[in-house]
Amino acid sequence: MAERSTAAVDVADNSGDEPLTAQADQSTADGVATNRERDTDNEEAQGSGGTEGPGKASPPELHSGHKLARRYRLEECVTRLDGFSSWRAVDEKLRRAVGVHILPADHSRARSVLAAARSSALLGDPRFVQVLDAVEENDLVYVVHEWLPDATELTALLAPGPLEPHDAYQMVSQVASAMAAAHREGLAHLRLNPNAVLRTSSGQWRIRGLAVNAALRGITSETPQRTDTEAIGALLYAGLTQRWPYENDAYGLSGLPKDIGLIPPDQVRAGVHRGLSELSMRALVNDGATASRHESPCTTPEELVKAIGEMPRIRPPEPAFTAPPEYQRTTYQQGTYGRPAPHPGVTQPLPSPPPPLQSRTGKALKWAVSALLIAALGLGSWQLADALMEQHNKSDDTNQTQTTDDNDKSGDKTKPAKTLSIAGSQEYVASGDAQAPEDVKLTYDGDSSTYWRTKRYNAGPTLAPYKPGVGIVYDLGSPQKISAASIGLRYAGNNTTVKLYATDSLSPSSGVDGMTEIGTATTSGNSLTLKASKSAKTQYVLLWITAVPYAQTDGYSGAGYKQAITDVTFKG
Repeated sequence: MAERSTAAVDVADNSGDEPLTAQADQSTADGVATNRERDTDNEEAQGSGGTEGPGKASPPELHSGHKLARRYRLEECVTRLDGFSSWRAVDEKLRRAVGVHILPADHSRARSVLAAARSSALLGDPRFVQVLDAVEENDLVYVVHEWLPDATELTALLAPGPLEPHDAYQMVSQVASAMAAAHREGLAHLRLNPNAVLRTSSGQWRIRGLAVNAALRGITSETPQRTDTEAIGALLYAGLTQRWPYENDAYGLSGLPKDIGLIPPDQVRAGVHRGLSELSMRALVNDGATASRHESPCTTPEELVKAIGEMPRIRPPEPAFTAPPEYQRTTYQQGTYGRPAPHPGVTQPLPSPPPPLQSRTGKALKWAVSALLIAALGLGSWQLADALMEQHNKSDDTNQTQTTDDNDKSGDKTKPAKTLSIAGSQEYVASGDAQAPEDVKLTYDGDSSTYWRTKRYNAGPTLAPYKPGVGIVYDLGSPQKISAASIGLRYAGNNTTVKLYATDSLSPSSGVDGMTEIGTATTSGNSLTLKASKSAKTQYVLLWITAVPYAQTDGYSGAGYKQAITDVTFKG
C-alpha cells in the first residue's frame, strides 16, 4: 500500500442533542440502487452531519474504462456526492473486482479520507471489508477496498420481512464484537446503517466503510463509542421489527408512528424475542433504563458485547423436513382409463372377461401358435447343443497344447503396494515468501491433528497469479518407484489440486517445468488420493499444490483461500 500511515481518525461530534442515528443526509446514485456492494447510500443516511461543508473542488471527470495507476479499471459509478464518487472497478493485476472512492487531492476532506483509510487498513480485522490501497497521485486521492459479490446488504435482507431470532442474534453479536475491537484500536465507524452491514453466502456478517465513510462526508462525533452503540441498537431494532426506530422512513424501512416515541420491538411486532427486544432498547436508550426491566444502558460496544454474553444463547431453528406427498394412482393405473365416470351412489358392475377363442377360426389360430412354439424350441435346442459341442472341442485342443511351468509360483498375481518411508523433507519455494518451512515435518509425523499450512490468499481457488504453487519436497531415502500418494486436508470445499513431480534433490536445480510429472488429482473433500499416471523412479518427490479452497476464519488465520496438509504417505 502506498504511503501507509498509522494516523488515527478524528472523531469529534457536533450533532447536538438529537439521537445521532436519527439524523440523515442525502446522496444521489447513478442508477445502481440494487448493487449489493455499493459503499455509500442511495437513501437517507444515518449519522450526524459535520460542520465542514463539501469541498470546493469539482469532481474529477472520470468515466467507465478510465484506469488508475495503470491497474484499476473503472467499470460502473455507484455514487456521486459532495465532490467525491464511488465506483465498481477491476484490479487488472490480480484479476478481481474492487471498489474505489475517488476525490480531488485539493478536496477539503482528502487528508482525513487518506488518514482514515490507512488506519482502517492497518486494523486488518477480517470482520471488516478490507481497505486494499490508499493513494494520492495525479491530483486525485483514491481508496481501494474489497468487493464482495457473494454478500447481501441488511437492507435487502429486510425487504421480505424481519430476521429470524437466531439471525438477528448472530448479526448483533458479530457486529458488536467487531466494533468493540475497532474502538480498542481508536477507530470508529459513525455511519453504521443497514447499507453498511453485509451477510456473506457462508453466513458471516461483515462491516464496510470503517472510518472511511464518515470521513468522506465529514462526519465526526465527540462520543464515537456511544454513536456506534446506538447505531448497533438501531440495526437490531430494524432486524426484529422491519421498522426504522425513528419517525422518518429510511433505508427502505418505515419509521415509527408520529408522537408515540421509541417503544420496545416486542410492542411493535408480535412474537419478537424478549431478550433481543430488551437488548436493542439498552443500546438505543442511552439516557436511562429501559421501560421494561430497568436494566442499565449500554453506551459502548464493549458493554453491548458483555450484555450479549450474559443472555442465553439463541440456537438456530431445527431443520424442517417435509414428508413426501402420498402416492397417487392415476386413472390409467386403476384400470379406468377411457371409461365414463360413474354416477355418485351408483355401483358399477365389474366387467366380465372376454370369452376364450371357441370358434373354428380361434381353434385353428391356437394350433398354429402351438406349432410355431414347438418349432422355435426345437431350433433353439439344436443351436445350444451345437455351441456346447464346439466349446468342448476347443477346450480339448487347449489342454493338449498347454504346458505348465512348475517354477512359476506367482502366476499373474500382482505384488501389493508398500508404504514408502520418508527420510527427510523441505519446503519448496518457487517465488516469493515461504509458507511454513518449520512445519513440514508435521505432514508425516503420524499425528493427524498437526498440519503444514499455506498462507491466506484473497483470490482463488487457483493460486496464480499470487504464486505458481506451493509445496514440499520429500526424500524417500533411495530411488523408489511411486504408484500412489494419499494426503489428509484440513479444509474442504471448492477445489484442492495437487501434483506430484520427480526431482533431483531437496533443493531442486530446475523449476517445476523442468521436472517429470508423476500424476495429478483434484478433490473437494478432506482427503486426496493420487494415482501415478506415469511410471517414475526417484528418491525425491515434490508435492505441489496449485489450487486451494475458500475457508472461514479459524484459530490460525482469517477467512480466505488456504489449505493445510497432514498424514502424507507414498506407495511403491
